[in-house]
Amino acid sequence: MITRLFFALACLGLVPAVNAAELLKPKVVIVTMFDPGTTAGPPGERRLWIEREHLDRTLPLPAALHDLRANADGSLVAVLTGVGNTNAAAALMALGLDPRFDLTRTYWLIAGIAGIDPADGSLGSAVWADWVVDGNLAHEIDAREIPAEWPTGIFPLGKNRPYESPRTPDEPADGIVYALEPGLVRWAYELTRDAPLMDSAAMRRRRAKYTGFPAAQRPPSVLVGANLASSTYWVGALLSRWANGWVNYHTDGRANYVTTAMEDSGTLRALTNLGRAGRVDARRVLVLRTASDFDQPWPGTTAADGLNGDVDGMYPAYLPAIEAAYLVGSRVAHALITNWDRYATALPAPATK
Repeated sequence: MITRLFFALACLGLVPAVNAAELLKPKVVIVTMFDPGTTAGPPGERRLWIEREHLDRTLPLPAALHDLRANADGSLVAVLTGVGNTNAAAALMALGLDPRFDLTRTYWLIAGIAGIDPADGSLGSAVWADWVVDGNLAHEIDAREIPAEWPTGIFPLGKNRPYESPRTPDEPADGIVYALEPGLVRWAYELTRDAPLMDSAAMRRRRAKYTGFPAAQRPPSVLVGANLASSTYWVGALLSRWANGWVNYHTDGRANYVTTAMEDSGTLRALTNLGRAGRVDARRVLVLRTASDFDQPWPGTTAADGLNGDVDGMYPAYLPAIEAAYLVGSRVAHALITNWDRYATALPAPATK
């Protein structure tokens, strides 16, 4: 059906005709969200992949905001989606429906920075998502008008108040909750759990401020946990409490909120739809988020203070997080490409149950 559709469109001149020999078949697609687009100044999420993996080929992607970058043999491709769930979904649909690509065996690695809950991890940590939960589809009341007895003014669609009862089967979940392939996530974690992660004096100073949060005061590490995807950049202890409750509610208690980022539910919405269309294998998706900052300020300060940072800057772990996304992510990408004879047809499996 899809092939016939593309053939018909090609005959009409709406998409370029591509013969089988010209099809590009990436083994791994790296999905990044922002990059300044210049070699001057700090790198964004895609630059290290371009420089270190020699992604010297530019492949136009007219239906998205940015062109693709690829290595010489096309086995590794990097997408730059733009910020937010809308841009991410649009970019992935543009790539997934492009007739120049056969993506049916491709692995997808979302690799970008995030905020982290200080109750779960520390700056510079790398977190493999086992769940992604959308934070946009909700009812909301302005914080100044929330009833005093409510824990939050953000609550699920179909409800009249926050978490008034357990989630019911008729509540909308499609587009809100995504469970990633457990074996693939575990394999990626085991492969990278000992990866060396950057630390710095600025990160240690910031960690020390988080008294009462033992996990926040540890050096960076590789973790597994849920990512909350919301196009609203939020900050604060109360919203972190909301995020924990939101993820717990929508996954029926099966997931623990660890990181917050902007795009992943949009990316997974697109890949899920493309999987239904037979264009991709939606099981072959990994989400790696690395902690550039905490999702709330240190004790004794306000949420507004948390937006301003201190003498160490707003993001003392920005560059270490960018580095971690590449160092941890590339270990997985290289393993998939090097062992393609196995992983083309069978998903990697963890060594331990």
